[in-house]
Amino acid sequence: MISPMNHTAFLVYFMKRTLIPALSIGLVTTTGFGAENRSLAERLGYKATDRILIVNGDDTGMCHAANRATIDCLERGAMRSATIMVPCPWFPEIAAYARQHPDKGFGVHLCHTSEWVTYRWGPVADRSLVPGLLDPDGYLWREVEDVYKHAKPEEALIEGRAQIKKALAAGIDVTHLDSHMGTLQLNPDYIKVYVQLAREFNLPLRMASQETLARFGQPDLRQRVAAQGILFPDYFVYDELKDEKNGVKEFWLRIVKNLKRGVTELYIHAGLPTDELKAATGSWSTRAQEYEVFTNDEDMKRLLKEENIILMGYRPIRDLQRAEQKAGAGK
Repeated sequence: MISPMNHTAFLVYFMKRTLIPALSIGLVTTTGFGAENRSLAERLGYKATDRILIVNGDDTGMCHAANRATIDCLERGAMRSATIMVPCPWFPEIAAYARQHPDKGFGVHLCHTSEWVTYRWGPVADRSLVPGLLDPDGYLWREVEDVYKHAKPEEALIEGRAQIKKALAAGIDVTHLDSHMGTLQLNPDYIKVYVQLAREFNLPLRMASQETLARFGQPDLRQRVAAQGILFPDYFVYDELKDEKNGVKEFWLRIVKNLKRGVTELYIHAGLPTDELKAATGSWSTRAQEYEVFTNDEDMKRLLKEENIILMGYRPIRDLQRAEQKAGAGK
């Protein structure tokens, strides 16, 4: 299992070993949509100096405790966006909520792994079409490395497409895509799948920050994706999670206080500390604390207000992407 801390180490290792030399044969730009000179904030109707924050709730639909916490944070807290794990058993519950609350923003947390020891899930697509994604027990592989070792990018595409179509068929107004455990973001062939799905369904993507990609020798990746008409926030809080040594609350207070101008996405795994969540994952305590910080914590509420942080979900970015593409096609 790749924990949040180990996942960061894996990202560094894998990008240095595989992604950097291989992306020279990666994405092909097809349009000029990325040529917009104004900042994303300005194109969304804000000032260039505004600090806009997307608090995204990952792993929604994983279990009942995650659904309850995510819904509460969407309704009372700072969360404006969440991504759903379509293959998981509690998908029907969150899908019903999304249908009944169309004002809430939900994307798809594309799943190609099933990392927990006793709580597992399999693919949405016909198993005969994605045999490489199945471990010996018939579930999705626990580790990202095993997906790359046993599966093919074409299978990842089939499964990703099936998950998005299932979400749409359930009545979810899908706002964006991201990748569970980063499976579609850590390998050049799988990045192509990631971008293809975004283009096929005309959805924004979660992307690593420019600073992160430049550190890994890929300063032009964001531009390559943007040139295909795909939008994404300016910044993404990801590898900073390794600095969580001072506690969950202090970590997030520091991150929010130091937000840069523009649009930043951070993700949390909201969960109620129930027996269900404790049985499913060893990270239950962190998930419960993140739920508290972004839903009930008065210091966080005060900080967001004092720093004039604008809270937003992914829907405005999706709508902007589609509007810009339509305008570009009409030229």
